[in-house]
Amino acid sequence: MSLADEEVEAQVHGWRLLAVLHARIETRLGRVLQARFELSVSEYGVMELLSRQEEHHLRMGQLAKAMALSQAATTRLVNRLEDRGLLARCLCPEDRRGIYSEVTPAGFALLDRARPEHNAVLRDALAEASRNPEMAHLVAAIGLAESSPRIPS
Repeated sequence: MSLADEEVEAQVHGWRLLAVLHARIETRLGRVLQARFELSVSEYGVMELLSRQEEHHLRMGQLAKAMALSQAATTRLVNRLEDRGLLARCLCPEDRRGIYSEVTPAGFALLDRARPEHNAVLRDALAEASRNPEMAHLVAAIGLAESSPRIPS
């Protein structure tokens, strides 16, 4: 095997490990969030992301990009949360064609209850993965990443 082949194989192996780690954590988070708060991982993620923005809102396109979802999937997700009174949409004052999604007071209240459990499950899952020699470097990289950066306008 050539050096280039070995590099590709290492990348493929790393990608597989990352996918496994992601799936394990998402499964655990999904169970807790659904059972205790009736939220999917994506729903929680949208609300958590919006709550950390300077004015607690983003345009729908920004939200879709930040969540790595299609526009249609983002719209469906926001609709579900809006139907539950957890998000609201409002027009952008600078551009009346732009629509923001923002967290409502009920959404903030639910996040206040869900966030500690979400974070505990995440912390436990990462601690477990860090004891796996193949995944320890991934967990270390996650620990060094910036937490919830703001999404630029």
